Amino acid sequence: MTLTVAQLSESELLARIFPRLHAGSSMLLGPGDDAAIIAAPDSRTVISIDTQVQDKDFRLLWPNGSTSTGYDVGWKAAAQNLSDINAMGASATAIVLSLTLPGTTPVSWVEQLAEGLSAAIVALGAPQCSVAGGDLSGGSEIVVTVAVTGTLEGRDPVLRSGARAGDQIAVCGNMGFSAAGWALHESHVPAQDFTPGLARAAQLFARPEPPLAAGVLAARAGATAMMDISDGLLRDATRMATASGVGLDLDRAVLSRVAEELIEPAQLVGVDPLVWVLTGGEDHGLLSTFPANTPLPGGFIRIGSVWSLGAAEVAVTIDGQNFEGTVDGALGWDHFAV
Repeated sequence: MTLTVAQLSESELLARIFPRLHAGSSMLLGPGDDAAIIAAPDSRTVISIDTQVQDKDFRLLWPNGSTSTGYDVGWKAAAQNLSDINAMGASATAIVLSLTLPGTTPVSWVEQLAEGLSAAIVALGAPQCSVAGGDLSGGSEIVVTVAVTGTLEGRDPVLRSGARAGDQIAVCGNMGFSAAGWALHESHVPAQDFTPGLARAAQLFARPEPPLAAGVLAARAGATAMMDISDGLLRDATRMATASGVGLDLDRAVLSRVAEELIEPAQLVGVDPLVWVLTGGEDHGLLSTFPANTPLPGGFIRIGSVWSLGAAEVAVTIDGQNFEGTVDGALGWDHFAV
């Protein structure tokens, strides 16, 4: 018989979670007191927060028969938060976690979540980041909220508002794979029938791989603006362009070459793979701008240029033209879209 959280007290459940949480070098006092104590090597603290909600951000059972394991959800919770700190040119120091759980949730699922969270911190390259504690509550659906702190270590933050006319636009990390993985999970193609190419897209949706070393490298290389691509390249580029008061023009040929990696899943579900590259979120790559003559750090590819924006002009274009062909007319992920 499966043990559920309703069969344990809060203290008993915490006793199963705590040993599975990663303790990095930043933690001076960990779980157990009213609050944790984290070392602050810089006088400034970078902080961000993200939430995953059952049946909005993940499904326990997908239409194609796949499941979201606790490990997957824990991994993604770490990845999306660490990526936000990375996008500021900072390094993560600590994570705190809030869990809302229905009483029917298997205890093993919660244990796996703690293990996935900790595994991602180490595997993605942020071993100094500690899981410092959190909170438990009951509810009708699973909700996983993670807040993360970081340090700039004496560097200036890289903001999304710093792009200037004449800069080059570059990206680092995967693009479109998470959207492809989502589409495969929502399809009726069983996971056991996936080819290696399809399985890779499904895996990168469940466990994104943000390039955590790239944020600091970009900051050191003189990046003028930077942000995490969490809601799709077009939507996030528009946010950067708006914040910076400039226009961003993307190179279709380069992005089309990126999209070639997604041809197999795109053909299966009947989508133009370029649409996934432009509008798919949750790969958590980095969108950055650099001065025109700056050599790009390793892993970055140039995808366009920044120009002065006229009053009546569109903030983001592709080869100078508006993009046509989005999925259901959407430029990217919107939490409140129907």
